[in-house]
Amino acid sequence: MADSMSLTRSEVAAMIDHTLLAPEATPADVTAAVAEARELGVYAICVSPAALPVRAPGIVVATVAGFPSGKHHSLVKGAEARLAVDQGAAEVDMVIDIGAAIAGDFSAVLADIIAVREAISDRAVLKVIIESAALSDAAIVEACRTAERAGADFVKTSTGFHPAGGADAHAVGLMAETVGGRLGIKASGGIRTAEAAAEMIAAGATRLGLSRSRAVLDGFPA
Repeated sequence: MADSMSLTRSEVAAMIDHTLLAPEATPADVTAAVAEARELGVYAICVSPAALPVRAPGIVVATVAGFPSGKHHSLVKGAEARLAVDQGAAEVDMVIDIGAAIAGDFSAVLADIIAVREAISDRAVLKVIIESAALSDAAIVEACRTAERAGADFVKTSTGFHPAGGADAHAVGLMAETVGGRLGIKASGGIRTAEAAAEMIAAGATRLGLSRSRAVLDGFPA
């Protein structure tokens, strides 16, 4: 595990998608989250599609598609992603059909991701959420390979809403080994401390999805 003290606060902040995806979030909550993101100096703010458009000068705006279950028709995911990009989102985190991955139907997973990639073209970064805690190691590897074939820019561990759990260092390491630096790795779900964040980074994460960014960053030296 990485020593959190070997990373600076600003280095970690530059890797964070400050996230507000709670279904009960109000417009005031979104405004407050953007203000906090700017204060903390994070890379991006990630909000639900219904919160768009969001004004966040100097911060990348990200959103989600097919969230959190992934059980949406691929065309619906694509339309949702396209509308989000039209409304200013620069990054889209889509959820695959987890059941298809568990069943080994990676042709369906490939088609699902391609539908979103084609819907947004190269107008936005595409992150693919594989819900790693619900998958076997073999399925994690194949999901990552499929995301790469479909033209994804990142693979991401988790929605943070699945009962199987969120990110863990084993899954992050497996994902990083599979995509070999060709794609980014986003660790998300249940990362609440500097130690946990440092562990994910040591395992290969290049981006962190955090809803408690301040608490995590407070554990790193200035």
